[in-house]
Amino acid sequence: MNDSSKTGDTLLKNSALYQEFLAEREEILRHKWIESEKVGHDIGFEKALLDWIVRHRSTWRSNRHPANQNRSSAHSLSHS
Repeated sequence: MNDSSKTGDTLLKNSALYQEFLAEREEILRHKWIESEKVGHDIGFEKALLDWIVRHRSTWRSNRHPANQNRSSAHSLSHS
């Protein structure tokens, strides 16, 4: 691996977008474990992903970034 590849990897791993991806992935894996325990078998990543997106993603994002929610609400009010 050359120096520019190492620098690129470091920038990626330190980026806010990548950190957000990792946090979301961790929540999906936690959800997969919980739901799999409930039914007594592995539900699979795809099912856990879709279920988590439908049932939990918007609340998780709002709780994770409350400042963005306030800006979004203010934006919605100004366009009403």
